[in-house]
Amino acid sequence: MSFVDQVVIVTGAARGIGAEYAHAFAQEGARVLVADVSDGEDTAAKARSLGVDAAWVRTDVRLRSEADAMVAAALQRWGRVDVLVNNAARYAGLYRGPLESIPPQEWDDVMAVNVRGVWNTTAAVLPSMRAAGSGAIVNIASTTALKGTAHNLHYVASKGAVLAATRAIAREVGPHGIRVNCVTPGLVDNEASREGQEDTFDIRAADRARERSLARDMHPVDVVGAVLFLASEAGAFISGQQLTVDGGGIFV
Repeated sequence: MSFVDQVVIVTGAARGIGAEYAHAFAQEGARVLVADVSDGEDTAAKARSLGVDAAWVRTDVRLRSEADAMVAAALQRWGRVDVLVNNAARYAGLYRGPLESIPPQEWDDVMAVNVRGVWNTTAAVLPSMRAAGSGAIVNIASTTALKGTAHNLHYVASKGAVLAATRAIAREVGPHGIRVNCVTPGLVDNEASREGQEDTFDIRAADRARERSLARDMHPVDVVGAVLFLASEAGAFISGQQLTVDGGGIFV
């Protein structure tokens, strides 16, 4: 799964799982654009320490203008974009409780980042991918959309929309040689998952571990291989699919 001389954009890559994706692509030789509303220079510097070129561009995926600027920065620096990983999402610290009590502003922001963000960044990257006649887009959803998890409706609904969008986009852009797939991770033990849920996370994580065929906690590194596979030439004839990575908790 070599990405030597390829250009990869990872959104939401300043920290957490997004940073893991960016580092993994850099290890395989990719030139990486770290796109995040937060400071991602440390992630870019870590990629550069591996001997590849990398940069951070501040990007609010809710805004088409910033998504366009993100892609323009990659094209100006490297002249192409081969892979887009749509990882940016609102999750950490979200309200968890009865659906009728979800704050409307939080609902709207979750949809703006998690759903409109995928639309904006995909729309921004498509002209260059169409011109090249190739490209790979990997969207990140969640097994919550497959399980129908209670007390988290806005997040669950947003990730269900990402799954549906993956299939629709794949149909639309396939004739241009562009592949679009989706990874659905289970509950990952990381900072974003624990934020605002310190009192309950360990209990939830233990419950998830017991449900899995591989009965252990899930970590960010567990998702990386699936993302690289779907973005690589090893997955060159795969499109419109979702790959569940949760240790065998859900069988699809």
